[in-house]
Amino acid sequence: MITLNHRDNAGAGRNLSSGGGDASDLLLRVVSAAVLAPVALASAYVGGWVFFVVCAIAAGGILWEWTRLVAKRAGARILLPGLAALLVALVLVGLDQPEAAVAGIAIGAVLAAGLTSAWPNRWPAANPAAWPAGGVIYAGIAFLSPALLRRDADLGFVAILFLAATVWMTDIFAYIVGRAVGGPLLWPRVSPNKTWAGAIGGLAGGVVAGIGVAYASGLGELAAVGVVALLLSVLTQAGDLFESAVKRRFGAKDASRLIPGHGGLMDRLDGFLVAALAALLIGILRQGIDAPAHGLLVW
Repeated sequence: MITLNHRDNAGAGRNLSSGGGDASDLLLRVVSAAVLAPVALASAYVGGWVFFVVCAIAAGGILWEWTRLVAKRAGARILLPGLAALLVALVLVGLDQPEAAVAGIAIGAVLAAGLTSAWPNRWPAANPAAWPAGGVIYAGIAFLSPALLRRDADLGFVAILFLAATVWMTDIFAYIVGRAVGGPLLWPRVSPNKTWAGAIGGLAGGVVAGIGVAYASGLGELAAVGVVALLLSVLTQAGDLFESAVKRRFGAKDASRLIPGHGGLMDRLDGFLVAALAALLIGILRQGIDAPAHGLLVW
């Protein structure tokens, strides 16, 4: 799972003058990406259990961050069923049982919701069933989407590269264009720093990157692939806004401080998760759950 997603306070289309704090923050992001990106790329190239385990670890970290945001003292009632569901899903995907893995995540979400609802007076937020279930599902998406795409024997690695490049360049170009152009804000109530100029720049960067990966991989129908990249780029930015809204709902600036300069895994992978889910669903609808990468890229 490879992105260079920026935190809400330095996200797509940030419209602030640069200063010493910006420079040091950007340096931290670059260093973090330089360390993490090769690990993600190498695991995606190897595939199989190695990639599945990496995705599961990232998903577990996302679940912990979600719990930290929304649950506080009630966190164990999300973490225990959620982590158990991720472990079961990891084993089932590795054993070529993807449908059962999806069912395992769903059961974990139901259990997390049920355990929390049983003691609603101790729950620190409204909707004591929705937030726990949502956290397990969110973490499940973080694992299942890239794992099932990479599981496609023919085009799994290419699909991960296509997805990562589209998301990565959406974030990078949104950041660069937003800072350079500025202008009206995209959605100030949710994210006060993202601009329309940055969003449009991100779309352009994501489409070019996606088409570039498809062309380099020898895929045909580049126009259709470009439309897919455009959709994934839009959803990347929607995922960023969604995570910003969740953090704002619970009064947090970052999901955690696991990654220097980026905040947490949720901050780094928010757009990737939504785009990866969409990519998986497109692939499944066109070619089934055993060949989603083929369904995503071959038109």
